[in-house]
Amino acid sequence: MPKKLDFYQVNQNFVSAVASKRNHIPRKSLNYRTPLEVFLSYVNEEQLSSLI
Repeated sequence: MPKKLDFYQVNQNFVSAVASKRNHIPRKSLNYRTPLEVFLSYVNEEQLSSLI
């Protein structure tokens, strides 16, 4: 995506797809875990169900 991308011109489905793809990439800084895995390790089931 270009740095000067105007997010007012992009639909929500595109933003969600990019976010999902980025959150499933393992990161060296996270000990080769994905951001989603790290997030879920800090959240219990009760907190997670309240987010939905």
